[in-house]
Amino acid sequence: MMGAQHIDTRLLEELTEQSQDLNSDAVKITRSALTDFAADAEPRPAGWWRRGGAVAGLAGAFALLGGTRAFAATATADDIMALQTAASLENLAISVYQTAATLPFIKDGNKTVAAFIAKTTEQHQAHAKAFNAAATQAGGKAQNSPDPKYKAVVDQTLPTIKTPADVVKLAITLEDVAAQTYTKNVGQVSNGDLRKLFASVAPVEAQHRATLLAVQALLAGNAADLITIPVDPAKLPAAAGSVGFPDAFYPTKDASPISEGAVK
Repeated sequence: MMGAQHIDTRLLEELTEQSQDLNSDAVKITRSALTDFAADAEPRPAGWWRRGGAVAGLAGAFALLGGTRAFAATATADDIMALQTAASLENLAISVYQTAATLPFIKDGNKTVAAFIAKTTEQHQAHAKAFNAAATQAGGKAQNSPDPKYKAVVDQTLPTIKTPADVVKLAITLEDVAAQTYTKNVGQVSNGDLRKLFASVAPVEAQHRATLLAVQALLAGNAADLITIPVDPAKLPAAAGSVGFPDAFYPTKDASPISEGAVK
């Protein structure tokens, strides 16, 4: 099965590295947004988010925000629901990627594919912590459950998954709805720092989708051998430069409503 659905490991390794770079940039922006919120509500000494002289990791930085009134003074009820819904989408993505990692054709197949799934899972875990940290700082509850609408889609789809292409198709759906939702949230939340938070995570999810769209095209066309590093444009089909980016501007028509994954 895997032999017929070859993926060029050099391409996927480079895309994984690019995804990590983009996520690292998002972490910096997200940490800045959360720190600014904390400063607005309760002054802190310079470097309060550092441990042992080094910048704390993403989860550590968010955890250190606990106990402050960072978001409570400025966030609205809609802000809290938007953050909880975002966390629910991240929770579902984590679950799907973790399940995918246990499938025989992933676990015992291409190690680079497994590494890509593992790295993407880590990024979604960091995003979920960020959104839940913001929600609790706003006086709401953390959302530790998956988005109910898309969980139903996942529950229906998982038993039918037989190939890597099936995994990719499902993952594209989840990455796309997350990117659309966070993009729309930028214009829905009430505070500039919350807008920075959503705006920093949305492009990471969009990049995940772009990568998966490229892999999907390679699987469908059995043409991964045309992708080389460095790329030889003369050998690539015309669609190679656009398959991962089908939209000039990221759409939001399928964005989840802010209440979809809110804590009931």
